[in-house]
Amino acid sequence: MPQAASPKAFASVLGKPWSGVAVLFVFYLVLIAVFSMLSPFFFSVRNMLSIGSNVAFMGLMAATGTPLIVAGGLDLSVAAIAGLTGVVIALLYSHGFDIWAAAAVSVLVAAAIGTLNGVLTTRLRMNPLIVTLGMMSIVSGIALVLTGGLTRPLMVGGFNWIGSGRLFGLPVPLILMVATFLVLWLVLTRTKFGRFVYASGGNPEASRLIGIPVERTVVTLYIVSAVSGACAGIILAAMLGAAGPNAASQHLLTVIAAIILGGTSLQGGRGSVWGTLLAVLILGTLANGLTLLDVSSFWQDVTRGAVLLLAVGLDQIRTHAMGD
Repeated sequence: MPQAASPKAFASVLGKPWSGVAVLFVFYLVLIAVFSMLSPFFFSVRNMLSIGSNVAFMGLMAATGTPLIVAGGLDLSVAAIAGLTGVVIALLYSHGFDIWAAAAVSVLVAAAIGTLNGVLTTRLRMNPLIVTLGMMSIVSGIALVLTGGLTRPLMVGGFNWIGSGRLFGLPVPLILMVATFLVLWLVLTRTKFGRFVYASGGNPEASRLIGIPVERTVVTLYIVSAVSGACAGIILAAMLGAAGPNAASQHLLTVIAAIILGGTSLQGGRGSVWGTLLAVLILGTLANGLTLLDVSSFWQDVTRGAVLLLAVGLDQIRTHAMGD
């Protein structure tokens, strides 16, 4: 009689970065085929580019969140940083700052928040979940205090082009997202720092013993994550033509789900940026398809939660199978 598949059998596919990416790619194609049959408006160049543009700011946060989780960290404050970024830009611009100078200041603010996250988790050995959850609350609260909970308009020609413009016929946000994933892939696979990232998450104690700067690596990744949150906030504010204190908060779940669904282990030491990119596109396509089918936003929330549970479940299968 046929035997039930063991966790180890799943790991033979899910545990290998490129085979895992292949599984996601096949699933993505199936998802496109299903929605194409269900909606006559889905399968078009315009809609596909729209999906890529709409998920770009989430993709930026997920891209840099991947190596951070690989190294054993976690950043739940990144979406709140994106919201604060738009608020800082809008307020500084309204007080006479050049729009690009205001954007630069917002990035520096984000870098400072990322540095604090990194120091608290590495130097004081505080749990990254608690640190970044607390930071998320602090940052969101500051954004609400600065705006009184109100959305601020931000319509400035060249600035809005970042969120809605096109280059070579492609949406600028999509180009920026893909470029970020490409750079991160090169860093993680072609540099010494990339080896430090995987070693820091795989076995931090052994890595310290052989001279790998684990703490410095993790702090750097927290800074990069926070800066990516600022960049995502810039894109989102430019796209909307407005800055809201909670503009990106509802997308945090999607960002975390994309990272885990893409094959990055919550235990650290394993992950693929291309898997994360495919997962971002899958979640964006799912949201777009359900919207075209006129599915209630409430049910879309249910779907996102289910996908997150599925992603964590797959991560547990990989972890237990590799421990056998």
